[in-house]
Amino acid sequence: MTKALSEPAAADSAPAERPADGAPGGTRRGDLTQGPILRTLLLFSIPTLISNLLQTLNGSINAMWVGRLIGESALAATANANVITFLLFSAVFGFGMATTVKVGQHFGARNVDAARRTFGAGTGFCTLVSLAVAIAGWFASPTLLRLMATPGGSMAEADAYLRVIFLSLPFGTATMMLSMGLRGAGDARTPLYAMILTVAIDVAFNPLLIRGAGPIPAMGIAGSALSTALANIAGVLLLVVVLYRKDLPLRLRGAELRYLRPAWDELGYIIGKGLPMGAQMLLIAAAQLVMVGLVNREGLDTTAAYGASMQLWNYLQMPAFAIGSAVSAMVAQAIGADNHRRAGAVTLFGVTTNLVMTGVLGLLIVTFDRPLLAIFLGHDSPAIPIARHIQLICTWSFMLSGVMMVMTGTMRAYGAVVVPLLILFVSFYPARMGFYFGTYHWLGSEALWWSYPASSSVALVLTVWAYTQGNWRHNRGSAYRAGGPPAE
Repeated sequence: MTKALSEPAAADSAPAERPADGAPGGTRRGDLTQGPILRTLLLFSIPTLISNLLQTLNGSINAMWVGRLIGESALAATANANVITFLLFSAVFGFGMATTVKVGQHFGARNVDAARRTFGAGTGFCTLVSLAVAIAGWFASPTLLRLMATPGGSMAEADAYLRVIFLSLPFGTATMMLSMGLRGAGDARTPLYAMILTVAIDVAFNPLLIRGAGPIPAMGIAGSALSTALANIAGVLLLVVVLYRKDLPLRLRGAELRYLRPAWDELGYIIGKGLPMGAQMLLIAAAQLVMVGLVNREGLDTTAAYGASMQLWNYLQMPAFAIGSAVSAMVAQAIGADNHRRAGAVTLFGVTTNLVMTGVLGLLIVTFDRPLLAIFLGHDSPAIPIARHIQLICTWSFMLSGVMMVMTGTMRAYGAVVVPLLILFVSFYPARMGFYFGTYHWLGSEALWWSYPASSSVALVLTVWAYTQGNWRHNRGSAYRAGGPPAE
């Protein structure tokens, strides 16, 4: 394997999943620096897109089981607990993205040992953090729920659910780190297989553990959390087995296991770049909470219409998330290979592909909005006309925000993480909230919906300006080739 990774790949060859290790001129396993860009982009992003889709569907199915088998109070309990777990995963997600970027840069530079060192550092650090949070969260669960003003009727159920979720946090973190590290090394299929197994187990065990069967006792809402924990454990085991059985590049053996104890230089990069990336997730979550609060002022039907619209938007944003992730991994490897021309071409293909995919999906949603919204609202709901109106105004704005995701994916691969964070802040708060409060006196509730295209337009303009005018690309490749990380 080392010999194959140290030799240059043929310029015209397409990436191969399993080349003959050590074959002269053969393309490296997981190599994203060779071959047709569009084909490589699609082959890499589609498994990620399917993984995101399965994860979202799993959440919807779990909510259905909890709501139907236990009741509304249990569903409210999971909603309150999920807010806390989302905040925790946001921080870990940022560290995972930083690890992915650096793994990709090392992998593109044919430095597999450095990629393993970064991967081990990120995985070890995030696992230790998640273990500490799991222990603290077990004892602090009631306090956290009280701080969130969790309704008294669902407090006991929320506490039971959240305690189990805290205990499963290290396994969920390990799954995420392994999946993101593999994507950085050009492998998007193995994480997909793990996600399929995770979702299958979670969907099957949720009703079984909630209601009980035979020797299995009825565990109620704690059974739903335990189902998620068991599914995460199975996902981790599958990733580890495949990692070693296929001898994938990031496996750690023997003396390499010491990489799980993070070195200070690796830890500095992971934390320094990971915190702003995690902060982006927190900004998005905070903006959503603010919007929900503003929508709630408009009445029950409007709130229901907005909730149903958000369900459709979750799926509408998936192509941009998947393509942005693929672009980030491909650009990171191109940086490691000192091929900045390819990095620019990858971004262009990513933007174009996202516009097409999101545009087609948005057109389908608007065309078939009534039956789609009826899935969440019912066919005779008075909220459906409101939701259809919201879709007509807001749907196209996700094409603009998708372009931002792709471009910031490239910037993230170069180590530029603060500028995307600032752009996100400006687009959500001064732009979106400023538009709402500045126009509400004459637009009324319409100001809510038009704030979406206003915010996306500002984000796109600022991102294009930063992408074309910034100096964030200068000397990154030469500094990396010299043996160090990309220049800050």
